[in-house]
Amino acid sequence: MGKGYAEGPAAEEAERRLEELEAGPLEAVPEERAAVYGSTDENPERHFLGWLDDVDPDELFASGDAYGITVVRRAAV
Repeated sequence: MGKGYAEGPAAEEAERRLEELEAGPLEAVPEERAAVYGSTDENPERHFLGWLDDVDPDELFASGDAYGITVVRRAAV
């Protein structure tokens, strides 16, 4: 005969939590921000142009200051 409360999902969850506690604290996940990358006449290689909060990719492209612009999520430094 089973032990009831000591079996099933509740027991599995308790065991998983115990293993997590034994393993120690989780590493902090770095905060992510939207970064603008593209190329310029001075530097034709794709490079970081700025954070989306600070630069307008549409304006950069329309002015001809940058091309091949992409916005990606990356860890904020």
